[in-house]
Amino acid sequence: MMNIDLPALLSREAAGNSLQAYLSALLVYLGVLAALYLARGFLLIHLKRVSSKIDADMNAFLADMSAKVRSLEYHLFAFFIATRGLQLSAGLDKAIRIVFVIALSYRAATLLQAALAYALRKAAGASERENGSASAMQVLRLALNIVVWAGALVFVLENLGISISTVVAGLGIGGVAVALAAQQVLGDLFASFVIFMDRPFRAGDFIALGDISGTVERVGIKATRLRGLGGELLVIPNKDLTSAAVRNYREMRRRRVVFSFSAAHDTPCEKLAAIPGMVRDAIGAAAGASFERAHLCGIGESGRQFEAVYHVENPEYGAFMDIQQAVALALLKRFETEGIRFAAPTRAILSN
Repeated sequence: MMNIDLPALLSREAAGNSLQAYLSALLVYLGVLAALYLARGFLLIHLKRVSSKIDADMNAFLADMSAKVRSLEYHLFAFFIATRGLQLSAGLDKAIRIVFVIALSYRAATLLQAALAYALRKAAGASERENGSASAMQVLRLALNIVVWAGALVFVLENLGISISTVVAGLGIGGVAVALAAQQVLGDLFASFVIFMDRPFRAGDFIALGDISGTVERVGIKATRLRGLGGELLVIPNKDLTSAAVRNYREMRRRRVVFSFSAAHDTPCEKLAAIPGMVRDAIGAAAGASFERAHLCGIGESGRQFEAVYHVENPEYGAFMDIQQAVALALLKRFETEGIRFAAPTRAILSN
């Protein structure tokens, strides 16, 4: 019977490594591979258990992220870890490192890209379906993808021993030149991102900016398009919308109406004292209006001045005008019944 000298066999070398080193590397490879598959299986089982506790969109996202990592990448990772304990030639070690770094960078970039896309989609919500928000989101997603892949490229080059300081410096100088040349465009582009993320208004909202007002039709990359009350199209740079006060009437819950009028000077004091009650009755008779106050607030040249305040519960402009008309007609009818005259405006006529 032949005796095998196991220690001598394990100490035999090939390509600079003993058989024992190769066996150890094989065990490390199998152990790392098993650990990766066990971790993946545990993650999938855990996802199935908690799938009922999270929304369907999140569940689909996590499943998609898990499926993005391929089996070949598990083997590549395990192989790279296993070879760290072997004495390899400089060329072979560099080749293994290059393949591993490129594969790792690619997969990390795709996972980060998918995570950012999911975060943007959740942040946008229903506004992603609007044309303006969708276009702004596409540009923002493109910009983030460029940053992600640029970072992955820098990581690969740095790990390959390639100095990128000169390249980065050149890009920085070029970026400053481009920014100076396209300052206005970049300002509007950044403003569109601000509008997209903060969402002070959206398509269909009626907004006012200074003496400009209209319904938002589209929030573009450079400008926002409004449809004015006269039917005209208004194009406003996004930078102006983020640097000024914008009134969004869609968010209005109700309208506060302040109106004033004057009674004639010859109106008796007892009737002057009754006018606030008349105003209250006129407002109370209008459906959808709530009285706040009415007072004699001054004595002017044309008559006794009154100010009244009420609220219209329906924020729609048409409903506001209907109620305002009803209140005015009711007050006119009451004044006519009581014999109260409104003050006529006075005019000064100059003669030579």
